[in-house]
Amino acid sequence: MTPQLQQAIKLLQLSRMELEQFVSQQLSENPCLEEGVTESAEEVAQVERERERTEEHVIKEQLSEASNIVDDIRGVDKGDSMDFDAMARYQDQIPQSATASRKNATDEEHPNYENMVTKASTLQDHLMAQIGELDFSEDERRVASLIIGNIDDRGYLVQSTADLAATEKIDLEFVEDILDTVQRFEPAGVGARDLKECLHIQLRNKQLKNGIVERIVDEHLPELENRNFLAIAKAMKITLEEVVENVQLIAELEPVPGRQFGSNEAQYIIPDVYVFKLGDEWVVTLNEDGLPRLKVSNFYGQMMNDKKSKGDEKNYINDKMKSAEWLIKSIRQRQRTIFRVTESIVARQRDFFDQGVEHLKPMILKDIAEDISMHESTISRVTNNKYVHTPRGVFELKYFFNSSVTRADGNDVASESVKRMISDMIKVEDTKRPLSDQTIVEQLEEKGIQLARRTVAKYREQLGILPSSKRKKYF
Repeated sequence: MTPQLQQAIKLLQLSRMELEQFVSQQLSENPCLEEGVTESAEEVAQVERERERTEEHVIKEQLSEASNIVDDIRGVDKGDSMDFDAMARYQDQIPQSATASRKNATDEEHPNYENMVTKASTLQDHLMAQIGELDFSEDERRVASLIIGNIDDRGYLVQSTADLAATEKIDLEFVEDILDTVQRFEPAGVGARDLKECLHIQLRNKQLKNGIVERIVDEHLPELENRNFLAIAKAMKITLEEVVENVQLIAELEPVPGRQFGSNEAQYIIPDVYVFKLGDEWVVTLNEDGLPRLKVSNFYGQMMNDKKSKGDEKNYINDKMKSAEWLIKSIRQRQRTIFRVTESIVARQRDFFDQGVEHLKPMILKDIAEDISMHESTISRVTNNKYVHTPRGVFELKYFFNSSVTRADGNDVASESVKRMISDMIKVEDTKRPLSDQTIVEQLEEKGIQLARRTVAKYREQLGILPSSKRKKYF
């Protein structure tokens, strides 16, 4: 395998962000590579023709819509009653100029930058801000900062106070005193060394300690996790009602104090491709925003033709120019392949885009590979870590590949659709009598879908849903 082919395969596997970083690195390392427009005059003309056809289609639809709205408004003027909310809705529907409409449509189809790049305030930031509100000495502030630096994103202290004291060569009791102060910070329960301490801190803060609730936390966390309230009542020699009453208090506590805060790393999801509906057709367009347009430097091209250039110099420039040309070609091929794969997916999953996840069809890599005459391994590389923005949300391209589940009528349904059915069943279940996996099997069978109980259990686990014994609520 040649180095050029290896690079092409590598580019195919990169996510959008990784590609941008790679291109930026190549621009800094290869003097023959520059940012610029690389389309030929024919390509530019083709893009312009497509844009004009799209705009003409949009204008026709807007004129038709405007005509209907005007007729409605005329009806109102003739004496029909209308409130201000209704008038506002009419004003929202009236199309603007073609240019403004096209801009608005673009804004709606393309997600806001804030939706793609987010960075929440971290738990550590929140705790450090609370230190500033206290009259701490320099030593107290240093130890408090050390403790906070060893609190993970869940809100738990991951280093023992003994280790912290030994590392800083300070008194253990001093560290324990500062930790006690930090454990009184918000969010409640932060700084605990385990779940039991986390719950005790919150019980203390809420002044809910009453003996029974403390004993449940101290002695019966495994039974509490399994909702085995009868075992707790028997072991503590109290009534089931007393257990349920105290479990209600525990249920109000937060076992993961840092849940509401973001991590230190920003979360990025930048779609590689957009899918939107134009009239009755679904249109695919690549996301080129932020991706530099590359070209080979004219300056170094002229140097190659300069007779004064020496042999070693020419060889170096020649290698760099070939590398630049191959990179440009590889990126074009990558983008073209992503486009073709997405077009094929949209064509096969039209029902999903029109009607939702319940209508997602079974599909494997081989289906797309045969459709666009490529190898399955290529399709796998293209769909990995590539995202598509649709009116139904942002999805990884791999999302659309599902194994099939056969219905009683012989028709296949995608496993993802079956998962949605299971999720919907559980959402509306009686929480005091949650659906068992066997009951779900029976309800699916009524819909013509036959699954083994272990398959239902597997799908439920993939959805992050607890078994029925742990979903049951006694209050």
